[in-house]
Amino acid sequence: MTITELLARNAAQYGQEICLTEINLELQDRDNVTWLEYELIENNPAGEYRREITWNVFDEKANRCANLLLKRGLKKGDKVALLLMNCLEWLPIYFGILKAGAIAVPLNFRYTAEEIKYCLELSESCALIFGPEFTGRLETIKEQIPGVKTIFYAGEDRPAFAESYDRLTANCASQAPAVSLESDDEAAIYFSSGTTGFPKAILHTHGSLMASAVTEQAHHAQTREDNFLCIPPLYHTGAKMHWFGSLLAGSKAVLLRGVKPDWILEAVSREKITIVWLLVPWAQDILDALDSGAVNREDYELSQWRLMHIGAQPVPPSLIRRWKKYFPTHLYDTNYGLTESSGPGCVHLGTENIHKVGAIGIPGHGWETKIVDPQGTVLDNGQVGELLVRGPGLMKCYYNDPEATRETIKDGWLHTGDMARVDEDGFIFLVDRKKDVIISGGENLYPVQIEDFLRSHAQIKDVAVIGLPDQRLGEIAAAIIELKAGSKCSAEDIKDFCAPLPRYKRPRAIIFDQVPRNPTGKIEKPLLREKYGVTNLVAAQTRNQNQ
Repeated sequence: MTITELLARNAAQYGQEICLTEINLELQDRDNVTWLEYELIENNPAGEYRREITWNVFDEKANRCANLLLKRGLKKGDKVALLLMNCLEWLPIYFGILKAGAIAVPLNFRYTAEEIKYCLELSESCALIFGPEFTGRLETIKEQIPGVKTIFYAGEDRPAFAESYDRLTANCASQAPAVSLESDDEAAIYFSSGTTGFPKAILHTHGSLMASAVTEQAHHAQTREDNFLCIPPLYHTGAKMHWFGSLLAGSKAVLLRGVKPDWILEAVSREKITIVWLLVPWAQDILDALDSGAVNREDYELSQWRLMHIGAQPVPPSLIRRWKKYFPTHLYDTNYGLTESSGPGCVHLGTENIHKVGAIGIPGHGWETKIVDPQGTVLDNGQVGELLVRGPGLMKCYYNDPEATRETIKDGWLHTGDMARVDEDGFIFLVDRKKDVIISGGENLYPVQIEDFLRSHAQIKDVAVIGLPDQRLGEIAAAIIELKAGSKCSAEDIKDFCAPLPRYKRPRAIIFDQVPRNPTGKIEKPLLREKYGVTNLVAAQTRNQNQ
């Protein structure tokens, strides 16, 4: 069975039941408006705050999307990029692309115009469906993406360079197209990055998507009675593959736009949510709000909430200890995965193993793991080596990059680039990352990109960006900057210079110092991480206040 067949099955069996609800509390500034007050606002110019669809409507919308693409001449294997904020249209469009036999290419909504262009070219996308938030970015590159022959706009105020997705799909058939799909057929391309900072296009089949659904349900036991709260962006494999467990179970889900603690708790209360996947910063914010009294646990109906799980970054054990004080009955799980392994699940802690918080866990359902040295020899417990994983959710390849594929997949094993050890009970602990990717608030930051930007500053001689521990975000990006002789520059000057960068890419710590390099010219980042630990970071920032 393919992932699209699951949708058709649910429409046939549970057609009139609500399957997806969108709650958008970011439509306007509502700092002084409660949820209930907002619900009663009349003629809200920004639109409705709560929308929902049934399994039947979901399936019909996906079919209309598929039929539109086929009518426009797209064929099996063509790439269709998807650039939308989380919304009720996202998943039906994604499934419509798959039903057409095309390959879905979700794009990060934080991408700059140049990054969008790069990923469209890398994936060889011939069509694009986008939302109103991205009109400005696409206008700047529309003449530079000749390979994208078809551009659809989902929303009001359509720009002249795009066609109306809503109007065109309304005139398409709501029946499934006659496209045969097999487990080995290519289904989706997701983007990741290596140490160079340039995104790689990761190709998955229908089989690996289906495997992620099976793994997710095996880990978290979703049933028809569950309701999953999805907050992270759907372009991530993590959010979508966790929702695939709900798809397999035929259960409901809520897409929440907004991450304020009271919004999350109110959504859990009012929508009768049973499962929530959080990132570390969001869990931290909820606990801080409870500690300070900004929110009161007793104001919400939370008795049905059975599972909280976290992924995308290391989880401090102290955070879970605090969580259990407020929510002692919650089941808890940690999930580890990579885009190359179809998102979370290749390693997971397991709800029965909360005593091992701090570990990323044990091999996930259907997965194998091993820790090896540089020669590929399996290491004994306690020894640090590279974590390798093998299982049914493995990517097919890096699209159009056979060399990178050969370097990453050897004898069926995915080399994760993460350094880890196994304890005497078989639990895996991450020690460090072989690559220098920084995970801050669940988002990957690529030091080379930030370094290249900073090096364009006229007074900077050299720069190194490293990740430093942060209680809330897991890590922050710290820029160690070596100024040119005689130059004067302050930390505030550097922060102002970084304003054109997306907010999440801006360094949160600025340190003026020499950048050490080894004899081959490579930056010695381990030395910098050791030099600027949590304690030393405060002292360094203080010294540099008047640099």
